[in-house]
Amino acid sequence: MRAYELGQYEKSMPNTLSWKEKLQLCREFGFDYLEMSVDESDEKLARLQYTREERGAIVRAMEETGVRIHSMCLSGHRKYPLGHPDEHIQKKALQIMEAAVQLADDLGIRIIQLAGYDVYYEVGSEQTKQNFIRNLRHCVELAAKKGILLGFETMETPFMDTVEKSMHYVQEAASPYLGVYPDMGNLKNASLLYGKNVNEDIRTGKGHIVAAHLKETIPGHYREIPFGSGHTEFVENIRELKQQGVRMFVGEFWYTGNSDWQKVCTHASAFLRDKLDQVFV
Repeated sequence: MRAYELGQYEKSMPNTLSWKEKLQLCREFGFDYLEMSVDESDEKLARLQYTREERGAIVRAMEETGVRIHSMCLSGHRKYPLGHPDEHIQKKALQIMEAAVQLADDLGIRIIQLAGYDVYYEVGSEQTKQNFIRNLRHCVELAAKKGILLGFETMETPFMDTVEKSMHYVQEAASPYLGVYPDMGNLKNASLLYGKNVNEDIRTGKGHIVAAHLKETIPGHYREIPFGSGHTEFVENIRELKQQGVRMFVGEFWYTGNSDWQKVCTHASAFLRDKLDQVFV
């Protein structure tokens, strides 16, 4: 039995597949579990309103395939941010959080990854930052009630593009239910901006890193870079993450309409297993 688990990002597969098909393929590709996406699209946000029967069907699919949905990437707050100047948008953001926590509880999801934005499409200010902190505390209370961990994703914008910046808000919340769920590819790009070693940045989150995204990037580009063609320092970063007690990893990559997507998924699994096994085995 391996000392870690490697998850597959749901958006690496066509959205036309059923949950059972995604879970079956996840296992066939060589991953251990699936990470659900709840992004800002109406289609994905509608998942938060799944009926009891729909939730039960997903649980049965997990039981039948033996593959769990262990984590959720909640990026819906990009459209409805916690720090938004409009109180109605803030209320919507908190409703999204409450519904996401309930869905996670019903499906047995253990970790919800939060997008590290006060606002995304608007211009940030001291007020948006204060709104974010106030509403974040409420989010943490919602998660604590269900025993679910929240973790900030380190993003591609200056508000929260490093573990060190994430930790400022983790310390503000001061709760065991809020930590950091960093993206290694994003951290590598941030390191070029600030001249700070990625592993040094990871160490600033000591004791608070709940899981990690393994993603490929190149300077200035954050998405859809094939594994092995970028500059993310996978083995070095995984070694540091292991020292920090991290044992859950997710390969983040995207289906882009390409016909060879199954081959891409299999390659991603093999590529990341090799990097992880160099450290853990």
